[in-house]
Amino acid sequence: MTDRNLTDIYERRESEARSYCRAFPVSFVKAQNATLTDADGREYIDFLAGCSSLNYGHNDADMKTALIEHISADGVTHGLDMHTSAKAEFLETFEQLILRPRGMEHKVMFTGPTGTNAVEAAMKLARKTTGRDTIIAFTNGFHGMTMGALAATGNAGKRAGAGTTLSGVVRMPFEGAMPGVDSLAMIRAMLENPSSGIDAPAAFLIEPVQGEGGLNAASKEFLQGIQTLAKEHGALVIMDDIQAGIGRTGPFFSFEEMGIMPDLIPLAKSLSGMGLPMAALLIRPDLDIWKPAEHNGTFRGNNHAFVTARIALEKFWSDDSFQRATEEKARFLTDRLRAIAAHIPDASLKGRGMMQGIDVGSGDMAADICATCFEHGLIIETSGAHDEVVKVLAPLTITQEQFAAGLDILEQAVKTHTSPQAIAAE
Repeated sequence: MTDRNLTDIYERRESEARSYCRAFPVSFVKAQNATLTDADGREYIDFLAGCSSLNYGHNDADMKTALIEHISADGVTHGLDMHTSAKAEFLETFEQLILRPRGMEHKVMFTGPTGTNAVEAAMKLARKTTGRDTIIAFTNGFHGMTMGALAATGNAGKRAGAGTTLSGVVRMPFEGAMPGVDSLAMIRAMLENPSSGIDAPAAFLIEPVQGEGGLNAASKEFLQGIQTLAKEHGALVIMDDIQAGIGRTGPFFSFEEMGIMPDLIPLAKSLSGMGLPMAALLIRPDLDIWKPAEHNGTFRGNNHAFVTARIALEKFWSDDSFQRATEEKARFLTDRLRAIAAHIPDASLKGRGMMQGIDVGSGDMAADICATCFEHGLIIETSGAHDEVVKVLAPLTITQEQFAAGLDILEQAVKTHTSPQAIAAE
C-alpha cells in the first residue's frame, strides 16, 4: 500500500487541527533511535524527536524489554492513583537518582498525561497557596493548550483557538525580548509601582529555554533575578521544564547550574523515557496543601510509563556519563550550526545544549529549508514568533555519524536557499 493510500483516511476523517503531518506527508511504520521509516521503506533522520518527548530515541531496547515483560506478566496498565509496584519502583528510583543527589525535597504529583496538565496544576496550586490570582508569564512563552496554560502562552495563533477571553495572566518581557530594555529592571519597576495596574502575583511562570517561542535561553542572572523578585513579592516560581528538561540541555533539569531552586516544576515529554504519556508536577513540600482528589486526572496512573521511566533513570542517570556525552554532542552542534549560519546574512544561533537552532530571519525561508531537508531525508521543524528559527531537537542518543549526516543535510538545504541563484529567484 502506498503512502497516498495510507494518508487518504486522515484527510477524509481526521480533524483539520492536525499539524506536523502536513509538513511530513508520509506514513511512518517503524522507528528506532533517531531513524524513522515510512511505508515505502525510506528512512529519515529524526531531528524533531517528538518535540523533545524522545530524548532517549525511539524504542530503546531496555525500555522495550521491560515494558514487554510487564505486559506479559499482566502488570497493571491503568491504576488511577492507586498504589502499584510500578509506581513505587519509579518513585524510589526518581528519589534516589534525581531528587536526593540534587538536594531536592519536592513531592511528586502525577497529573494528567501531558505537559499542559502539569502546568494547570502548578497554576492552580500557586493561586491556592498564595490566595492571589495573577500569574506573570513571559513573551514568547508556550505552556500548553488547555485554558489556564493557554492564558500563559504568548502565541496569538494558539490563543485564538480558545474562542473566548483568556485571563489571570500578565505578560512581561523575556530576557532580550525588547532590544535595549533591561527586562528584570522593567519587571521590578512595574511590581514596585502601586499604579502600574499589576496585582501582587501568585507566581512567575517561565521556561529556562523557550522551546516553541524561538529557543530563547534565559541566563543564570535572569533566572536568579526572577527568583529574587518572587521572594521579595511573596510569589512562587514555576519553572516549566517540560521541553528543556530531562537532559535536553545537559543536566536532568535545565536550571541545575543556575543557582536557583524553583517552587513548582512541571515535567512531561521525555519523563516516561519512551514517549508514553506521563506528566508530573514537583512541589515544594510545604506547598503540597491539596485535599484528596482536589486535582486529579483519569490517566495520571499510566503504569506502562512508570516502567519505562524507571528504566530510563537507571540506564541514563545512574552516573554522569550520559550528561557528559550530551554536552559533548551539544558542543559539536554549536560548532556545526555556527558554520551553517555563516551562509545566511544576519543569521544567529539560539538556545543551548541539544536544544539549539538558527534564526534565519524569515519564517518563509525557515519553512523552505525544513521542506528541502525533508525531501532529502531529514525531519526538522521551526519555532519562534514568526517560525523563523530552524530548530534541532535530535534524540540525545543519536550516533555521532548520524548526527553529522543530518547536519550535512541541513547545511546543504541552507546553501540551496541562500545561493545567489536562489536569492535572485526570490
